[in-house]
Amino acid sequence: MKTFSNILSKAPDAARAYVEGRKVDEVECIVSDLPGIARGKAVPAQKFLRQKTFHLPDSIFFQTITGGWGEAAGKEGFIERDMILDPDYSTTTAAPWTGDWTLQVIHDAYDRKNKPVPFAPRNVLKKVLDLYKKEGWAPIVAPEMEFYLVSRNSDPRTPIQAMMGRSGRPAAARQAYSMTAVDEFGPVIDDIYDFAELQGFEIDGITQEGGAGQLEINLQHGDPLKLADEVFYFKRLIREAALRHNCFATFMAKPIEDEPGSAMHIHHSILDKNTGENLFSGPQGGETDMFYHFIGGLQRYLPSAIAVLAPYVNSYRRYVKDHAAPINLEWARDNRTTGIRVPLSSNSARRVENRLAGMDCNPYLGIAISLACGYLGIKNEIRPSKQFRGDAYEGAEDIPRGLGSALDLFEEATPLHKILGTEFCRVYSIVKRAEHEEFLQVISPWEREHLLLNV
Repeated sequence: MKTFSNILSKAPDAARAYVEGRKVDEVECIVSDLPGIARGKAVPAQKFLRQKTFHLPDSIFFQTITGGWGEAAGKEGFIERDMILDPDYSTTTAAPWTGDWTLQVIHDAYDRKNKPVPFAPRNVLKKVLDLYKKEGWAPIVAPEMEFYLVSRNSDPRTPIQAMMGRSGRPAAARQAYSMTAVDEFGPVIDDIYDFAELQGFEIDGITQEGGAGQLEINLQHGDPLKLADEVFYFKRLIREAALRHNCFATFMAKPIEDEPGSAMHIHHSILDKNTGENLFSGPQGGETDMFYHFIGGLQRYLPSAIAVLAPYVNSYRRYVKDHAAPINLEWARDNRTTGIRVPLSSNSARRVENRLAGMDCNPYLGIAISLACGYLGIKNEIRPSKQFRGDAYEGAEDIPRGLGSALDLFEEATPLHKILGTEFCRVYSIVKRAEHEEFLQVISPWEREHLLLNV
């Protein structure tokens, strides 16, 4: 018989500590949809123990961000077939903002033949990681999460404003790394730290970024699946902390005009699975062929991956010259103007940073497609261009400037389709096309202001 004792025996220490001596009231059974929204069921704890399987319709992966539907159901039509949800107890964590003792558990989605649902984002990342595992490689990632704390906005027609800080003044921009600016958001940050500790997540640091009310949280490097789970959880955690203090946390790529966008920079390295040695560094500490081939793969395939790393029309407003986001795929050492950066590090910590991913991307899919590009570079021994010298904003732009053109490239990227799964790529493209079509039906204030009486 399933009991919380045997469930918690597979759970992280933080989850066990959270409910120790207490009665669990509820369990949230969740999966990530394509945008990265937590979908699932909240069930009473005793029902969770009694029930062997849980189900959700596969249509959750066909839904657009606006609640519409992409015609992605396949040959059998839109019958909303049930998926079987299998809990991964290693992801058990608290939901400390709730009024009772609630646990969250991420589930994996399978069909009735016990095969992974191919368009479930967590399954896509697992599929990519299996390719690395077969080679004897253990990829390591470290995501950086940028986001804004903004004033509550209940009217979509009203521009987003920076939140009011402790001083009673709106957060000021262009105060990057200012501790005073971080202190302005002290109560929200305190709750973020508290929630993270209760959930067992280790924060490597919080800094003020260049935008008004923009913060960055760095996570410790580690296993890509575990880190993707943590970013998935963190987005909800941060939103809940903000709501406690009468403000919103937003992960939009570009929420405020004339302010920098929010990225999810992804640092990559690859270890030998048996020895634990960093395969980007050779015996004498030099950079290996694998290191250069990984960069070459990013340069070759990232243009086709932008539709996943920048999944909404708003995402492309972030790629603006001189606004802390790349405009091309140049690479360089210790140069934040390039799309691909090699940070300062010891030989054992040598890594490659992908600076193109937006914070609005699904963390499972963003990490999966970035690793897929690097994998293709290694397997095909793709050499990168010459290291860029100077300010890369003075170079040519080579990133798609809109979702439509990005999807055109994604749909033609057969090598990526083979790695991510053709069925995932088919569904993703259909859903994103549907969202793009919905956006094109919207008449913007700019159009009304400049076209109404002038054309």
